[in-house]
Amino acid sequence: MSAPAPVRAAVAGKGASPRPIATDLVRIHKARRRLELWSAGQLVHAIADIQLGDAPRGAKRFEGDERTPEGRYTIDWANPRSRYYLSLHISYPDMRDRAYAAARGRSAGGMIMIHGQPNGLVEGRVAGDWTDGCIALSNAQMDLLWASVSDGTRIEILP
Repeated sequence: MSAPAPVRAAVAGKGASPRPIATDLVRIHKARRRLELWSAGQLVHAIADIQLGDAPRGAKRFEGDERTPEGRYTIDWANPRSRYYLSLHISYPDMRDRAYAAARGRSAGGMIMIHGQPNGLVEGRVAGDWTDGCIALSNAQMDLLWASVSDGTRIEILP
């Protein structure tokens, strides 16, 4: 299901093919609605106005809570045929997330992605926070991210 980075650049041709930015870390600041691309300890690009889950405050704990996770994960696969333009899977839940939910008799959930806007949206973007816990970008922003990361890229999601 995953596409390696060079194939991703070609698939991202849904829009203008942006020049990839060498990235070894994606950092999300939820409260600031900001996604950052880092390389060798240096901030190389920032994207403002990201969109989160319907309940944007606090860490994701359980399936269906509409929250975006907080913690350290990896981008572990890519979906070029997403219902939301393009999507990159975040490795949530990790063992700690699963243990927390299980201790309370619940599921931690899963399928948390960074993705574009819904397919069929004529232009622009959906207003406000609207995902089920995912991180949404404009399709142009998603093209850049898609071309710049590969499977295994680290991601930190901060409050």
